[in-house]
Formats: sequence, C-alpha cells, structure tokens
Amino acid sequence: MKNSNRMYLTAEEVAEILGVSKAYAYKVIRNLNDELEIKGYVVISGKVSTKYFREKFYGFEIALQKEETE
Repeated sequence: MKNSNRMYLTAEEVAEILGVSKAYAYKVIRNLNDELEIKGYVVISGKVSTKYFREKFYGFEIALQKEETE
C-alpha cells in the first residue's frame, strides 16, 4: 500500500495486508461494511474505511511500518 493516508482500502490492499486471497479479502470487506451499515454509515462496495480496518485488525500499523522500511 503506497499511500497510508488514503481514506479507503481496496480488496487488493486488504489481501496484501492480511496475506489472504483477493476473494477472501472481498469477504472481509463485505463483513466490515455490513457492520458499518448497521451503525448507519454509507459504504462503498469493494472498499473499506482505512480507519475502521485499523480498529478491527490488530497489527495493521505494524504492517504499514514494515512496508515503508522496505
């Protein structure tokens, strides 16, 4: 993920961060977006809020730091 200040993550970026397939990343995004919709937020299919992803997944910041040093 080249720009860590982006508002949304794509399925490709989620797959890379979590080390899973792109299909599974879409499933993760769908689940997170369902949670956000229940809370009353508007969501974009195929993308997830970077902020919400950070809250839900431990180690996200560590992955970003590692990527930036490479």
